[in-house]
Amino acid sequence: MTDQENAPTEELAAPEAKEAKPPKAAKVKNDKEAEASSDGEGKVKKESKVAKISEADYLKELARLHVELVKLQEWVKVKGLKVVVLFEGRDAAGKGGVIKRITEPLSPRIARVVALGTPTEREKTQWYFQRYVPHLPGAGEMCLFDRSWYNRAGVERVMGFCTDDEYREFLRSCPEFERMLVRSGIILIKYWFSVSDKEQEKRFLSRTKDPTKQWKVSPMDLESRMRWEEYSRAKDAMFSYTDTKQNPWYVVDADIKTHARLNCISHLLSQIPYEDLLTLKDPLKLPPRKKSSGYVRPPIDEQTWVPYKYHG
Repeated sequence: MTDQENAPTEELAAPEAKEAKPPKAAKVKNDKEAEASSDGEGKVKKESKVAKISEADYLKELARLHVELVKLQEWVKVKGLKVVVLFEGRDAAGKGGVIKRITEPLSPRIARVVALGTPTEREKTQWYFQRYVPHLPGAGEMCLFDRSWYNRAGVERVMGFCTDDEYREFLRSCPEFERMLVRSGIILIKYWFSVSDKEQEKRFLSRTKDPTKQWKVSPMDLESRMRWEEYSRAKDAMFSYTDTKQNPWYVVDADIKTHARLNCISHLLSQIPYEDLLTLKDPLKLPPRKKSSGYVRPPIDEQTWVPYKYHG
């Protein structure tokens, strides 16, 4: 696909979507390949079981990647880079879990998460991209969008929250909008988290039984589950117009959460050349405390303490 604008037709028929190659999977337990089946995401999976990384190996590799993320953060800060990372995909595909693992070791002042709610009545009357522009990064910042302007090509299109004209205009203008961001000096990286029908159902059922995750299941999620095929068509059309040479979509195989997290973080680190500036710094030295000048602490029983409920 070229970087040139490809305007939608009046019938909204999108050209054939470019098939994205999933990342290399972990080792297969046996050499017998089962019959391939489509997951509705435009990719083909094998029914043979894939060996899942052990918890110990996962945590060890995640810790190593966290160190690299901190190095990248320092590079972004010192060099004044502006980074935007988009996380898109089906509901329960694991976007939030990956974002959480990325930001865990980072400073919230440098790496910000943008997760916008439903647009207000005023925002609905604005230029579509306008509500996202104030959240773009300044120098030395990374902005991680937990869903983004691609809502228009996904949920808004499928659920009828936008008109056909608004949808067509988005497909026309989005590639140019993203080229404008890149020309302004922003590093734009786009991820699509691909999850199979079976795995999404499993995660939805798990959420309904877990009191700490029930808030994640909304009526919109249940509706999206019913409209699986419509979302597949919308995703294919979105890719056909916005998967450009300059700003491609990177597809993450998200059926195994731990694999998706490590693969995505590793790929993100590979997209921004950086150097280790931390080891070049002199080790931090704590200055000595000043001598006491007669300070007397007030009685501790005059303060309101949190009850010491948990202890050994």
